[in-house]
Amino acid sequence: MDELLKTITMTLASAAEGAAALIIAFAVLEAVFGAAVLFVPRSWRGAERHQLAEKEDVRLRLGRWLAVALEFLLAADILRTAVAPTWDEIGKLAAIAALRTLLNYFLQQEIDRAKDRAPAAAASTPEP
Repeated sequence: MDELLKTITMTLASAAEGAAALIIAFAVLEAVFGAAVLFVPRSWRGAERHQLAEKEDVRLRLGRWLAVALEFLLAADILRTAVAPTWDEIGKLAAIAALRTLLNYFLQQEIDRAKDRAPAAAASTPEP
């Protein structure tokens, strides 16, 4: 029974890592496409917004998806360590969790600051 639970747990960890990889891949593709669109002249694409705001949107969407992927990777690490952990594995998990949590924290701070800037930027933009 223990072997079955270990196998299931390791499979779940691999699935979480695979999901994170897919999320990152799609996020990068979306960001590349979004950035490429910014090179098209605004008159051709009918853009009403300022290009800086559009760049910020691309960057923040990528950041949000990376934050989601970090959560999946942390979940995978926790699952892997849950199966008969050694002190060495627990120490590695603690270091990885701390780094990923810090990355996620700073990503979220940047996203929140951008949300706060968006209404202020919209208010300062004159109506056509």
